[in-house]
Amino acid sequence: MAAIKINDNEYDLVLQNDINTNGHTQWFFFRIHNTRKGETIKINVVNLAKPDSLYNYGMKLLNYSNKIKTEEGIGWHRVGAEIDYYSNSYKRDTGGNVVNKYTRTFYTLTFTHTF
Repeated sequence: MAAIKINDNEYDLVLQNDINTNGHTQWFFFRIHNTRKGETIKINVVNLAKPDSLYNYGMKLLNYSNKIKTEEGIGWHRVGAEIDYYSNSYKRDTGGNVVNKYTRTFYTLTFTHTF
């Protein structure tokens, strides 16, 4: 996975493909640290392959916070605001011949999270 800093509060994430698949990236896991209470960041996962997602229908992201677990006894919980999933301009290799090898685009999941 690669994280690209867009500005102090926005990051693009490029995921590695799932092992033992034909190049799918359907789930992700990452860690964020050195945050401040009340700080909001925007994350853009830019290389997803599915043309539609449950995020378009109200699903939120699953989060685990050691601090919340210690202070409130809550482990995994749903988070995220301004969640959107859409086609972007990045072309992906479809395995075809040279003429139509890059005819499909990737999709972006974007969301904000306040710590």
